[in-house]
Amino acid sequence: MTMSLPDLAARLRSGELSAVDQVEGLAARVRPGDGFSHLALEQAHDRARRLDAQVDRGRLHGLLLPVKDLVNVAGMPTTFGSAHRTRLAAASDTLPDALLDAGAIIPGKSHTAELGLMIYTEPPGLDAPSNPLWPGRTPAGSSGGAAALVARGLVPAAHASDGGGSIRVPAAACGVVGFKPSAPRLAAQGFITRSLIDAAFLLRLTPAPGRRRIGVLTQPLFAGATVDPAHLRGVSEAAGRLREAGHEVVDVHPYPDAEITFEAFRTIFTAKLAELQGPAEGLVAWLRAHGRAVTRQCLDQANHHADALPRLLAEYWDIDALLTPMTTTDPPPLGHFAALDPEDDFHEQTRWSPWGSLFNMTGAAAVSVPWELPGRPPVGVHLGAVRLNDAELLTLARELHP
Repeated sequence: MTMSLPDLAARLRSGELSAVDQVEGLAARVRPGDGFSHLALEQAHDRARRLDAQVDRGRLHGLLLPVKDLVNVAGMPTTFGSAHRTRLAAASDTLPDALLDAGAIIPGKSHTAELGLMIYTEPPGLDAPSNPLWPGRTPAGSSGGAAALVARGLVPAAHASDGGGSIRVPAAACGVVGFKPSAPRLAAQGFITRSLIDAAFLLRLTPAPGRRRIGVLTQPLFAGATVDPAHLRGVSEAAGRLREAGHEVVDVHPYPDAEITFEAFRTIFTAKLAELQGPAEGLVAWLRAHGRAVTRQCLDQANHHADALPRLLAEYWDIDALLTPMTTTDPPPLGHFAALDPEDDFHEQTRWSPWGSLFNMTGAAAVSVPWELPGRPPVGVHLGAVRLNDAELLTLARELHP
């Protein structure tokens, strides 16, 4: 049985396990295409030797935690999901600095979609990681490299970020756990892990049990799509598990303003690209063009809608958390989305995951956990907080997956 992250961290801090062994174990198993956009084994090995010589050890001492390749780590290239955008980082951003201060080792950067804009990971000019559960299919995105590395068992966890499902959709596609913490719209920083125990440890969340009212929504929210039977079955069985645990579980339907929410999401999402400089092609160019067409009035209206959305959902559904599938189908083949014209590509991504971006708009926590089904890889089951804080949502999700 795989050791939990708290236990692994404790054994590394005590000296029972060495940081050097962690790095050497990764070096022996990693292969091209596994999910690293940049592998820094020599740098990691040097840091591991220094850490093993320390008496005072940090909370994350010796843990291997790759960083998503949208974030700068000093001395490593940042690709931003494209060979054409690559630059060498002179200094680290705040998040990797915090991981290093706590004793973690950053063994490299994980592949991401270009600028983190897609829920598939096919960075121009770079290798596209394959899905460990579904060879030849997408590991999703934009944190596809992180999900692939954790699913392959190469690292115990990996940094990820989520601006529209980018932690949760790859976790669902690769059969691992993706917890998006609460954060101001849209993007949140978090981790992809093997379990919710591991997520709780990294995010420093303590159990917060309670009886909850959970709404079940299987009808696609932001796009017309057909949900495959396996994904419906996963949600149905998860709802039954929660009901057996003593929670109140009720069916709900899309709220009347769902179309307004999705248009507001697209407005806020694309407006962030209006100042993007340099060449842009395909979907990136299409999204930037939409962002440059956004007026101040439209952006203000979109933000006003997002501000009101948490209360609207709580009053309309009268629930504590929303249970949905994470995706409508199993992962499609590599190249499926990119072969479409930009507008069709954007809408096809929404049809694949028509629930996830709701919780980027509300800013509330949300999580995808793997649900085992016989004779096939697991499906992703999605829980989003409506009235719950991060610890309460994580505790609820642990009734579906440890």
